[in-house]
Formats: sequence, structure tokens, C-alpha cells
Amino acid sequence: LIPKKYYSPPIVMSLEVWPKEILKFNAALFKVLQNIKVRHNATVVTLAKGVLKWKKTCQQNVVDDSIQSFLDRFYMSRIGIRMLIAQHLELLEASLRCQNGKSDCYVGTICTKTNITQIAEDAIDNARLICAEHYGLFEAPKVELLCFPKTVTSSNSGIEFMYVPGHLIHMLVETLKNTLRATVEKTIELSPGVDVYDLRFPHVKVIICEGLEDITVKISDEGGGIARSHLPLVWTYLYSTMPDDSQLELIKEESDGNPRVSSFVNRVPLAGYGYGLALSRLYARYFGGDLKLISMEGFGTDVYLHLNRLSTSNEPLQ
Repeated sequence: LIPKKYYSPPIVMSLEVWPKEILKFNAALFKVLQNIKVRHNATVVTLAKGVLKWKKTCQQNVVDDSIQSFLDRFYMSRIGIRMLIAQHLELLEASLRCQNGKSDCYVGTICTKTNITQIAEDAIDNARLICAEHYGLFEAPKVELLCFPKTVTSSNSGIEFMYVPGHLIHMLVETLKNTLRATVEKTIELSPGVDVYDLRFPHVKVIICEGLEDITVKISDEGGGIARSHLPLVWTYLYSTMPDDSQLELIKEESDGNPRVSSFVNRVPLAGYGYGLALSRLYARYFGGDLKLISMEGFGTDVYLHLNRLSTSNEPLQ
């Protein structure tokens, strides 16, 4: 069988001799796109700070439907634009350096053999590290990772499918941060007077299941759950269970008046912006998937992340 190809090889890898003008144009285009991408890295943080300031000024905890709809469209468009820019940058960089890219399984930023098991392990380690640093714990709550069907062999170390690894690890880290935070705070609440180092946290479970149509990730915790009346607020861009004082710390500026974007980049907060679940759902829906939440108040929450295979989905245009 002839192997299926997903893209044309870089121009310098072909037998054709291209004019220097074309190569020069590609180099200039690469520089322009790279500058645009870097310039807008802090857009989400900047806009989040603006929304938090609006919340403080107007003394409101809920945005209306028009603002919510605008932010959904804005961030969905941003995801699409940055996806195209990143794809062009990866392919242009490969052609400028006379390479085929990161590896044979990468087509720009898309990995045709994305190993969700390995990415989940990395996301778990990152989320646990952020949680431990935030609460000053010696060890964050443990996370159990299960994969179905269990087809792991020496040649297959996990479930593989076509996806964008950067999007996937973002969604997993954001949901795991919420899960670990709820687990820690619920345990502290149920154990008043007990030193934080003596607490025994319930385990968080991450289950990955491969189906015929998509791949589903279930994240279960025992963090007390969410009240049914608060469930619709979870998907808004202002909802956060963090105290207002902690949220205001995130929107403080340096003495020169510039937002502290650098501090955000160097130290990822555990929570506070209220953007984690809302943006993660947009990332999932961008490729035809979805993010759903089922809560049992008083016990815990189950988060279902449905990931569609890229070969069967189209970009959602709004």
C-alpha cells in the first residue's frame, strides 16, 4: 500500500530549483508571522484582567449573554488564527532549514500519532507541581491514570490519534488544576486544625477510553462537587471560587503601569481568572469535540473531555 500523505514536502526538498526571490519572500513571511504570534501571546491574560476590572467596577459576578457570546466568538477566532499561524511557522521553518519538521509524524503543529497517554502523564505532573507550590504541600493529591482498551505493548505505549498536542495538554492541565484544587480545599475543610502536611487526600482518577468515533477522557474527583444552581456559571468568563482579594492580586500592575504579563508566564496561577473551563471547552469544540461537567454536590465532580479525530471534523466558523 502507498502510505497516505497529508501535505506536500518543503520546496527545498523537491527536485525543482526555486528562485531566490521566493525563498526570500518565505523568510520575510516567517519573520512577520512570528512577530505577530509573539506580540499577541498575552492577549488572553490582558483581556482577562480587563474583565476582572470590569467585575470590580460594576460589582457583578455574572456577564450577560451578549458579552459571553462576544468572548466565545473572540476566543474561538483567536484559536483558529493562532492555529493557522503556528501551522505556517512550523512548515516554513522546516523548509527554510531544509528539514521535514520535528519528526515524520508531525505535519506542522499537527501530530498524526499523538500519544494521549504520554501527554496525560505530562499534564498530571505539571498540574500536581502547580498545586503543590500553590498550597505549600510536600506532595499534591495523587492521580491515577487508566486507559481502555488496554492494548499497551512493547511497540505501542499508549493510545495514539491525530491531534494538536499543544491544545490537548492545555485542556488537560486546566481541568486537572481545578480538580486538584477542589480536592485539596475540600480535604482541608473537612479536617479543621490538622496540619496540611498530615492530610491524606483522596486520589483523582483519569480514565482514557478509545471509541470508534472519538476519544473520551474522564477526570473524577472527590472535591465536594458544585451546587446545581452554580453549574451554568462554570462556563462563564467570570466564574471563580477564588476569594476576591486573591483575584485582585492578579490584576495589579507594576509601578511603571505595565501589566505583569511576565510574572504570569513565569508563574502559572492555580486559579483566579475564571477562564480555565470556558477556554478548554472552546479548544475541544474547535476540532469537533466537547467538554462536559457532571457534579454530585457534597461528593465530587466528573469532567468528560470528548476529543474528535481531526480527519472527521471541520473548523467551526462563526
